[in-house]
Parts: sequence; C-alpha cells; structure tokens
Amino acid sequence: MTLDTLQAQQHLIVRQRIRLMVNQYEVHSVDPATGEEAGILAFAQQKRLAFKEQVTLYTDDTKQTPLLGFKARQVIDLGATYDVTDVNGQPIGLFRKSFAASLFRSTWVLEQPGYGEITGQERNQWVAILRRFVDSLSWLPYHFDFTIQGRPAFSVVRKWGLRDTYQVSIHDPSLDRRLVVAMAVALDALQSR
Repeated sequence: MTLDTLQAQQHLIVRQRIRLMVNQYEVHSVDPATGEEAGILAFAQQKRLAFKEQVTLYTDDTKQTPLLGFKARQVIDLGATYDVTDVNGQPIGLFRKSFAASLFRSTWVLEQPGYGEITGQERNQWVAILRRFVDSLSWLPYHFDFTIQGRPAFSVVRKWGLRDTYQVSIHDPSLDRRLVVAMAVALDALQSR
C-alpha cells in the first residue's frame, strides 16, 4: 500500500480482529463499483501494557513496515491529546477527546496542520446516553459526524455485528487519510476510556 493509494480513498472499512490480549484492526479499501470491502490498506495494533496509550499502524499484518502511529502525550488523562506521526516520527496531526462536551455525547477534536479544528460528535444523543449509563448496552452501534467550519469532513459509523466494524466516509478531499484512519481506530480503542 502506498500513501497515494490511501489518500485516494473516499470510503474505508475498519474491522477489529477478535483477540484476547491485544486490540488489532484491519483497514480496508472499498471497491467504488460494488461498495464492497476490498484489499487491506493498513493493520493496526494497540501496544500492550504501555505506560502511555500507543497504537502503531503497519502496511499489513506482518508488521514489517510501519505506516503511522498515535501516542498519548500524558500517562492518564481523561482529555489526553494523542499525537499522530508518520513512519519517520514527523507530525501528521493530533486528536483529543473534549471531556466536558463528552459527558452526554462523545466529542473529539482533530487538528491537521494548516487546517482548522475538525470536531466529531456522536449523532444520536440518546444512544450515547444509553451506551454510557447502561453497561449492557455499550455494544450499541454509533455514528460520529466530523465537521470543519460547519462543513462535513468525514463520518465513522459502527455497524452491528460480532466484530466491531466501522464504515468511514471521507467528504473533504484535503484531509490526510492517515489522520482519518488514526481517528477511526481510536474510536474503538479509546472510546470507552
């Protein structure tokens, strides 16, 4: 997978692999003709027992070639900032959970250099409240809409199923897809924290 291939994508599917001790995710392209899942673009693994939350994305599940990663700046913080970097450690952007705004509906803020703030929030407040306050309903699907200056930037929809599966639709062609992929993986890996 090349960066140009990833940047050309308008739709992605992020699928969690079922593993006992580690979070792993596959990021797939979507065939524009059929809308079906196509080839794997990236593979993510959340570092186990890390002092700071950290996820590395690779070009595939052999984990030989890193693509990007994100890591928390702080050790434990409800509003932690996560830096997203490329394979050489150069910044791509960052994201953070807006703790106060997330009390009743999860809200995330992303920043891409040279761009304004991108804000993502759960679309359905009632589903958000149910997932938060009724533990047995935490599996409910959810839909995040991310906007920049009132314009749609991208969306992430958690689908029903045994494995967590997310459909990502990118509306703003200028967005760095690596930042979008990092946020989509983070919604599963970090959402309940």
